[in-house]
Amino acid sequence: MTTALAHPNIALVKYWGKQNKAGNMPATPNLSITLSELSAVTTVSDSDHFQFHLNGKQVDDPKVSALMSTMTDTFNLPPLHIDSTNNFPTSAGLASSAAGFAALVTGIDAHCNLGMDAALRSEWARRGSASAARSICGGFVALVPPDWQAQSLAPIDHWPLEVVVAITSHGTKGVSSTEGMERSRLTSPFYNQWLRSAGDDYAAASGAIAARDFEKLAAVAELSCLKMHSLMLTSSPTLSYWTPASIACMDRIRALRAQREAVFFTVDAGPQIKAVCLPESRMAVAQALSEVPGVLEILCCPLGEGARIIDD
Repeated sequence: MTTALAHPNIALVKYWGKQNKAGNMPATPNLSITLSELSAVTTVSDSDHFQFHLNGKQVDDPKVSALMSTMTDTFNLPPLHIDSTNNFPTSAGLASSAAGFAALVTGIDAHCNLGMDAALRSEWARRGSASAARSICGGFVALVPPDWQAQSLAPIDHWPLEVVVAITSHGTKGVSSTEGMERSRLTSPFYNQWLRSAGDDYAAASGAIAARDFEKLAAVAELSCLKMHSLMLTSSPTLSYWTPASIACMDRIRALRAQREAVFFTVDAGPQIKAVCLPESRMAVAQALSEVPGVLEILCCPLGEGARIIDD
């Protein structure tokens, strides 16, 4: 029996849309930070037939089944029992699939002695969920062409940012990210411009991280987030993952910044707001967001490590 742990990651330069070819590759370069505190823990053990349990319940997950089928054919894997648990809401815009697939591939690699390096584990995790490729690494992470394997841009101690997460809903989102991306790719009139601007956003953000320029990173990350949600809103049928509390949190973060707190927001395909801040602003940000009507819970996360084995 082997147990692996991985954390979700939050994209600061987003991708929204896949390449129209095999491999589950994003259409644009993207950049993220890996979070601590939130985690997926996955235990892999021998079995007489394949089983997958998520948060204590047997689940038939098409993405997990497809990845397991491909890995079994490629590596001649034996039947395995997979038991995965998240300590945060699943399919609610908190990158649970990123953490889950990173832990899954890391656990299988160790349990079955496949001998993968981090780059290859990243590639296999990406096949399950493109953002899972980034959770293989800790700190600041890039996912870029031509290989689309996660690359470490900087370790945690390069720039120990903090993330305050405002939970505005515990429910599962109605439209999956995969379905939403394809809808935007096919119907949003702004999709091609999104593709053209992504490289500049990535270059600006990676430069800001290298220089530890918070204002520059804040500007490009918020713009990338809002451009992505503009694609969603201009899709047909339209997509909106926000709650009224989501919008109120974004307004509160702008107000905090006007009061000279070092903070910016980013939002994935879900209603949860991630406020990225310097450590000295974390307490003020957490207190302010906790007072926003509709905020159900506040989670505070320093940057985290990559996927790893915790028991073998």
